[in-house]
Amino acid sequence: MMPLDKNIASRLRAIVGERGIVDGRASLKVYECDGYTLEKAAPQLVVLPETAEQTARVVRLLAEAGIPYVPRGAGTGVSGGCLPVEAPVMIGTSRMKRIRGIDLANCVAEVEAGVVNLEVTRAVEGEGYYYAPDPSSQSACTIGGNVAENSGGPHTLKYGVTVNHLLALELVLPDGRMVWLDRGGDAPGYDLVGLVTGSEGTLGLVTAARVRLLRKPESVTTLLAVFSSVADASRAVSAIIAAGIVPAALEMMDDLVIAAVEAAYHFGFPTDAGAVLLIELDGLTAGLDELSERVSAACVANGAKEVRRAADDAERALLWKSRKRAFGAMGRLTPSYCTQDGVVPRSRLPEIVAIVSEIASRYRLRIANLMHAGDGNIHPLILYDESKPGEVERVIEAGNEILSACLQLGGSITGEHGIGVEKLGLMGVAFSPETMAAMADVRDAFNPRGLCNPQKVVPTDRGCIEVVRPRPRGGG
Repeated sequence: MMPLDKNIASRLRAIVGERGIVDGRASLKVYECDGYTLEKAAPQLVVLPETAEQTARVVRLLAEAGIPYVPRGAGTGVSGGCLPVEAPVMIGTSRMKRIRGIDLANCVAEVEAGVVNLEVTRAVEGEGYYYAPDPSSQSACTIGGNVAENSGGPHTLKYGVTVNHLLALELVLPDGRMVWLDRGGDAPGYDLVGLVTGSEGTLGLVTAARVRLLRKPESVTTLLAVFSSVADASRAVSAIIAAGIVPAALEMMDDLVIAAVEAAYHFGFPTDAGAVLLIELDGLTAGLDELSERVSAACVANGAKEVRRAADDAERALLWKSRKRAFGAMGRLTPSYCTQDGVVPRSRLPEIVAIVSEIASRYRLRIANLMHAGDGNIHPLILYDESKPGEVERVIEAGNEILSACLQLGGSITGEHGIGVEKLGLMGVAFSPETMAAMADVRDAFNPRGLCNPQKVVPTDRGCIEVVRPRPRGGG
């Protein structure tokens, strides 16, 4: 890759000011990867615009000079979506963090791309509202990154993913034009907001979004069901859904995860359990007790040894803290781990659990299971010690087999963490040549010169990436 022209760097500095520039080898090291650390590539310059207008000027300048660039949010992704492959410039959104407006009468907030997910809820919770998408990293991840990956979270089962809560997007196109894509008011025509969401920054750079706010439910009940095995817990998941019940959240942790979170947060999880389900029900107060009893009965019928109910808001908060920080707790069990992100049809959870167990045994690895079980999104955490000869190679092979098995069971190679650079090699397995060609056509319609986040989503010849050993990464 050619060095960035000094004149271009000076002109970028003139647009965003000194505070909006990151350069120097040591400072740029921070930006060489996201939560996916298996592959690394540092940009030559990071530009941090403070407004959408500055972003448009930066993109226009780079487009005129024919210089590729990569967008970056908070860097909490786990698939290398913001890795600067053959892109000397990175455009970060961290300084665009204004909540531009809140319209409670119409349940809408307009927020800039760098606003942290949880801050949207904090801005409106005093009035009884919240923003539903809640990735586990919601205290750090930003709205722009959520849009790029179409992020989900534990409450996806009932409330959907990011795209289900977007009304409009402010987008800087790869030629530097700034447009609003609007889907509000049952707008006819193509759903361009839906098209851009989850495109991982390959169709343009999102600078703001109008998001839908929801009223807090009248009542919430959180249950903890304890099982002897992951298989029993998986069958309970299917039984609950088959009974016509849609919990707000339906999460699973296996024995390895339970041991880690109990050591870290001391909730009182039974450390002799094979798996637990964290089940949240919400809605009108009337009828919620009856619903809880039906869920409990479904769990008991499928082998639950015990079903507890969170006594109060404090206990419920500790339960969710344990679940959402489970990734961080894994460091108590292993020097390193590698997170997978696959999906299977919910009814096939018992099969994928058995396959993961068989793969773990065959590759002589410990694999912890953390799942958004209600929507079939699995996060096997492959534990390893990179100081042991050959273990890293077995981790990589095991991960590929798990994702391939998800495809064979009718699922997907990603549920909420995108393709990035990590899964490019599996895209040709997941999709037909005709579908891949259609995807390339869509990308080229927005991004004909391939300057915006090159070599992502649709496979091309790989650029210069430093491949290193996998290290711990969060998500889910």
